[in-house]
Amino acid sequence: MNKNQPFPWDHPRFRSWIGVARACQLMQQAMTRAIADLGIKTPHLDILINLYRFDGISQQELARKLLVGRSNMSMLLPQLERRGLIVRRPDAKDKRVLRLSLTGAGRDLTRQAMAIQTGMIERILSQTPADRCLQVAEAMEDIIRILQAMEGDEVPDED
Repeated sequence: MNKNQPFPWDHPRFRSWIGVARACQLMQQAMTRAIADLGIKTPHLDILINLYRFDGISQQELARKLLVGRSNMSMLLPQLERRGLIVRRPDAKDKRVLRLSLTGAGRDLTRQAMAIQTGMIERILSQTPADRCLQVAEAMEDIIRILQAMEGDEVPDED
């Protein structure tokens, strides 16, 4: 490394970036432990919550929302289907498209998992004022927009 070039940890925003990455990783680990008794993992939870919110979403739309490839979906969806938590049905207009829905058991399990998740978030963030939580959320949404624009080779608007 050029001696005139700063190390990454010398960059003023590096601490923030590392903090976000570590918090995300630790939250994933804590959530994995918290929902283990339900017999699901965090990727399953992401799917179940999205199906709870967006009943009848297509597999492709779900993969796009979760930022995962079709191969990941092809591994996870059959696991949930075998457990009787989801159903896949052909779209009424386009039989090539599969629509996803929760079963009754899937809705019940998702409600239990969401209660665990919400409780964990509340415990972790209860000491942080709501306005500060919103500032962090807005900063993360800005980062998401920038990264998505970079993926699409678009240049984000500069404010």
